[in-house]
Amino acid sequence: MRPDRLVVCASHSPGKERDVEHAFGRRFRSALDSAAERVRQFDPDLVVLFGGDHRRAFRHVVPAFGVALSASILAEGGHPAGDLDVPSPLTRLLCEHLLSAGFDIAACRDIALDHGFAQPIRDLLGELTAKPVVPVAVNCATAPLPTARRVAGFATEVGRFLDGIDQRILLIGTGGLSHSPPSLEVDTYDLSDEERARIIADGMAAARNKIRPDWDAEVLDAMSTWDLEALIRLVDNAHSRAGAGANEVRTWLAAGAAGGGRPVTPLVYEPVPEWITGMAVATSA
Repeated sequence: MRPDRLVVCASHSPGKERDVEHAFGRRFRSALDSAAERVRQFDPDLVVLFGGDHRRAFRHVVPAFGVALSASILAEGGHPAGDLDVPSPLTRLLCEHLLSAGFDIAACRDIALDHGFAQPIRDLLGELTAKPVVPVAVNCATAPLPTARRVAGFATEVGRFLDGIDQRILLIGTGGLSHSPPSLEVDTYDLSDEERARIIADGMAAARNKIRPDWDAEVLDAMSTWDLEALIRLVDNAHSRAGAGANEVRTWLAAGAAGGGRPVTPLVYEPVPEWITGMAVATSA
């Protein structure tokens, strides 16, 4: 791993935010604190965040890949809305580079992102504006999804662009591992907040039993050795083996590929039924 790149991959979950007494996921929270300390010591100049959208920002038009030139965070789960510090001239250059390399990305302006982006920023950096952030959206929610090989190729090209930047860069992948949120199990694109809440409430009990530690272990093992072919197979079969939310592991693949394809080693794995998710944290050496 280049000394000017750090990769951190971490699960996110709205259940973690609702667990205000920190009753669950204590091992996960401890590992997340360790990763945040690693980030503090690394002191990045720039953050590139590969995240998935939960059909909030992208409903009627869903790009396989999007790069935000300006972005905000939605008010959610007790957290206020806020703007991200997006370095627009740099992100425009990234868009131009990707387009020249054959990736027809969506350039997004004033896009409002949810906890899939907000949670890792708050967990690892503290404040939404702590560091300049380039939000890179990978479609993980609305079929058809980009193939794993295309995700890896796209992220590798992001890494080539970053090779020309003389800065310390933190690459974040967020989401997964195995989980099947009720709101993602239905194939719809335009749920109201009220409809979303009803579907989640009705399906939450069943979702607690849909964590798949066997698949999670295979993903973490492949990340720890950077076995790209194994990761491609696991990602392409994520939905069938580990639930609709497991598709978010595309962001882990992207962060690792953009970081140079070096091992990303797990700090912890903890299934948390109360959060309906197999939770993990992994970092590069």
